[in-house]
Parts: sequence; C-alpha cells; structure tokens
Amino acid sequence: MSDTAPPTDHGFRRPELPPTTRPWPDGARLALSIVVNVEEGAELSVAMGDEANEFVYEAGDKIEGACDLCMESHYEYGPRAGWPRIRTLLKQHGVRATLSACGRALVHTPWIAQEAIIDGHEVAAHGWRWERHVHMAEADERRAIARTVRAITAAASTPPVGWHTRSATSINTRRLLVEHGGFLYDSNAYNDDMPHVVEQSGVPHVVLPYAFNTNDMRFQPGGGFVFARDFARYCIDAVNRLHREGAEAPRMMSVGLHLRIIGRPGRIDGLDAFLAHAAALPGVWFARRDQIAASWRAACGLPPWTARATPSDFAP
Repeated sequence: MSDTAPPTDHGFRRPELPPTTRPWPDGARLALSIVVNVEEGAELSVAMGDEANEFVYEAGDKIEGACDLCMESHYEYGPRAGWPRIRTLLKQHGVRATLSACGRALVHTPWIAQEAIIDGHEVAAHGWRWERHVHMAEADERRAIARTVRAITAAASTPPVGWHTRSATSINTRRLLVEHGGFLYDSNAYNDDMPHVVEQSGVPHVVLPYAFNTNDMRFQPGGGFVFARDFARYCIDAVNRLHREGAEAPRMMSVGLHLRIIGRPGRIDGLDAFLAHAAALPGVWFARRDQIAASWRAACGLPPWTARATPSDFAP
C-alpha cells in the first residue's frame, strides 16, 4: 500500500492573505452578505414540462407521473407572502442584499427583480432551473448559463455578475463562467470564511464561499432549526466569532435565506433579531456580493473588473 496521497482537486491550505489586512471599506472587520435565494417557479415541475417534480421541502412526498399541486402551492408562498416580509425587513435595517435568482423563477416573478433593484440590491444568477449541474453535459450547461443571463437581464434590466449553482456544480462550471465573460465572481465553494482569487483560463476570478450552516434551509426536517430563535442564536454566535477574528484578519460571513422558508411568520423574527444584533456590532459591513468581490480584487492588487464580450459561439 502506497503512502502517497491520491490526486485531488481539494485546496486544503488557505491562500495567502492580500497585502492589506483591512480590505473592507472604512477598515471594517467583517463583510456580511445576506443572500436571498429566489427559486420559486424554477423548481422541477411536471406541470411546467419538466421530467419530474421537486420533492425537497418540509414534507417529503415524492409525486411521480402527475402534477404535484401540493408542492406547487408551497413554492407559491415564497413570492406571495415571503418576499414582501423579507423586503420590508431589509428596508427597516438598511441592508443591501444579493438576490440569488434562478432565471426561470424571474420569468414568472419579474417584479421581485424590479423591486430588488429599486431597493439597491444585487440580482445574481442561481441557474436556469433550480437544479444541480454535476451531471449536466457541457453543451446543456452552456445553454443554461446563457438562458439564465438573458432572463435575469430582462427582469432586472441589468445582467448578473455573480453565479451560484444549486449544491453540486459541474467540473466545467467555473471555466464556462469565465469564458462567458460576464461574471465577476462565483459562490460555488463552501471552503472558507473569506474570499479568494483563483486563476481560471488565465483570468483572475473571485470566489466568494457560501454557507449551508448559517442558512434557513436548516428549518427543513433534520436541519436543527425549529423556532425563529434557533436561527437567530446560531447566526448571532457565528457573527460574534467572525467579528472577533476580524480584528486580526479579514472575514466574510454569508447568511442564506429562502422566500418560502424564512418568510414564514413563525420564522421571520429570527432574521429580524439577527440583523439587529449584527448592525449593532462596530465594524460590520453589510454588503452585496458584487461589492465584496470588487473590494477583494482591489485588496489583491487587481485592476477593477470589467465584463468581456461573450463569444458568439458560447451557447450555439
């Protein structure tokens, strides 16, 4: 048996810090990113012509070969009731967030993107459908990326510059995003509490790690959150720790939200409590992800990012 480790794509060592230990504006300790996932209307649905129905939600009930009106109704709750609550709370706390939106979702709910832009939020890309890309053929993924950009641009009147795939990405995704030319960053990583820059196809590309722990998805069965205060307590513990660490080195925190989950009346107060606590900490910078990526590039000595023209044969 060989003692040599097998080849791996893992990056276990944290990259060197940028020249400045204060990359955030005004010397902030912590960049805090609130990510509002907009997926409703992009979930798999036989009624929409998809090959299957989505079955990941609070009640696991897989319906095959027929329209799942129950699941569709659960997802409808997000745009109808969840988004107005979340939008109001973000306004009350003066928070600028990133909406991570599926293209097909915004085809059905374009007003969400329009209201987000009015409020000063970023609208980033979360795929065409709410689906994993891990087994997607490259040609199909190219078309999905291009279609997503077109849909978000039509709804928000501005193209997305960030991308996050649902869970498992493909081995091609980052290369395709860089080839497309319109993406400043992606969030297809979960490996750190700070951004990093990777070289992809000869281009420096910012990676902003996302998080599944400081995330309302943990209200789903087995996730550990039941009451609003569960979400608040966990996220408050996380922001307190990262705020302390931020005195010595830059830190970033992502909080993931979903319209149909945190937007419920029995949960939304957990978000309210967390935002109030974080806002009271000195040196916490609530920022959109495009702002964080731009600041990190500058701290690394890279020039300001500009979009490149998408090749005409990107998605034939």
